[in-house]
Amino acid sequence: MQWIQLILALSILVVIHELGHFCFARLFKVRVEKFYMFFNPKFSLVRAKKINGKWQVRFFAPNVEPTAVPVLDAMGNEKKDEKGQPLYRPMTDEELNALPEDDWRRYPDNTEWGIGWVPFGGYCAIAGMVDETKSATDLPSEPQPWEFRAKNVWQRLCIIIGGILVNFVAALLIFGMILFHWGKDTLPLSQITTGLYYSDIMLDEGFKQQDNILSINGVEPQSIADVMQSIILDGNRDVVVLRGNDTLYLTMSEDLGERYLALQNEVDREEREKARADKSYQKKGYTLVSYFIPFVVDSVLPGGAASFANMQKGDSIVGVNGVDGLCYYQVVEELAKHPCDSVTVDFYRAGELMQARLFIGDQAKMGVGVKTDFYTPIHIDYTLWEAIPAGIEFGWDFLVSYVKQFRLIFTKEGAQSVGGFGAISNMFPETWNWYGFWKITAIISLILAFMNFLPIPALDGGYILFLLWEIITGRKPSDKFLEVANTIGFWLLFALLIFANGNDIFKAFF
Repeated sequence: MQWIQLILALSILVVIHELGHFCFARLFKVRVEKFYMFFNPKFSLVRAKKINGKWQVRFFAPNVEPTAVPVLDAMGNEKKDEKGQPLYRPMTDEELNALPEDDWRRYPDNTEWGIGWVPFGGYCAIAGMVDETKSATDLPSEPQPWEFRAKNVWQRLCIIIGGILVNFVAALLIFGMILFHWGKDTLPLSQITTGLYYSDIMLDEGFKQQDNILSINGVEPQSIADVMQSIILDGNRDVVVLRGNDTLYLTMSEDLGERYLALQNEVDREEREKARADKSYQKKGYTLVSYFIPFVVDSVLPGGAASFANMQKGDSIVGVNGVDGLCYYQVVEELAKHPCDSVTVDFYRAGELMQARLFIGDQAKMGVGVKTDFYTPIHIDYTLWEAIPAGIEFGWDFLVSYVKQFRLIFTKEGAQSVGGFGAISNMFPETWNWYGFWKITAIISLILAFMNFLPIPALDGGYILFLLWEIITGRKPSDKFLEVANTIGFWLLFALLIFANGNDIFKAFF
């Protein structure tokens, strides 16, 4: 189910990305020869074109030949440039009109729409542009007025930015519609009376369980996400905490982000091993900071270890085998260390500290139901006019966080966290959920917008870089230079793709 969601999401996002290029190209009267979802080497699953006002559709059909033909000399031989590459020219009107009526090449002004058979992205073949669909030698020797390369630099820049812009705007609109339809649940830190739960790495930084964070670099965090954003991504180091009635000042280590990623990778490896040994094992991941949830008995199961120890509803467990001050997560972890063994449990009943001896089975559980509704999130509903600006704000904040997080990729720990299609598919819920699907789709749309903006040849950002160079210097890079740059960029991206998906494969088996 996750892979189906991934394919659907990527299909939607690739189509709207290419539509951004398409719309700007048509705005400036540039021909768009082909618009395809997925790639179509040799043949297409479906291709369609409007001919004389009527749509013609072909299924499992070989691709249409280009409308450019070799330039011939007086002897009928192909002309070549100084580097020995063939020269091409567009077909003349006479040559086009001489083609059969059902030959799609007779109608170059109309775009061919299709679906390819290689499910990796898609493309929008813009006339006169060196891209993944054509090289410099595939272009006619002389620029034509309806070609991309014949337009001024600002028009070409708009055409290139169109795809990024549409992905960005689409993500913000999706976030807005999510808020309009489902609203938002939030749990402010100011409502957490039991304090926060800290992982070992945070305890090493000087935190104690149930500390409340008052401010980070002078700013009061509103949520757990704010804490993570400020400490890990922003790198803020000065934290003020409330411990009991005392206010303390802590300074975070400079390498906290890298250490967090290293521990996250280690926990991920251990959980993969547990999941391979036990298919029912649910991965939990590594939590830096979360809410301190007490272990309060809500019900006692008949015949369980707790029932034989006469435990009652409302008992609050605070210790296991002498390890005290435990929250729900820690109690579960301590019990898991003693399967098929007896443990001593400390708990409060009506304000009195008590103790019981329990024999827990091979599942290392006491046989109790646990109270979970300590805090009720605040639900916020939005009107349409409230949802749109709120969605824009949410999307922009996520993009800023992602850009800040991107720097961690260039560390050893960050590189190990890079994932490919498998990692992306795991972002989607395991069962179909429209809320989860659209939220992850919007997130991927923002990531695609950012990644395409990177100044790497073969990506939109590479074209933007060359166009900005042209604006600044007044010199336009040659088509051949663009072809070489795109080839280099393609292989760089291919290497990154292999590395990212190789990480997924490695994690699946090791």
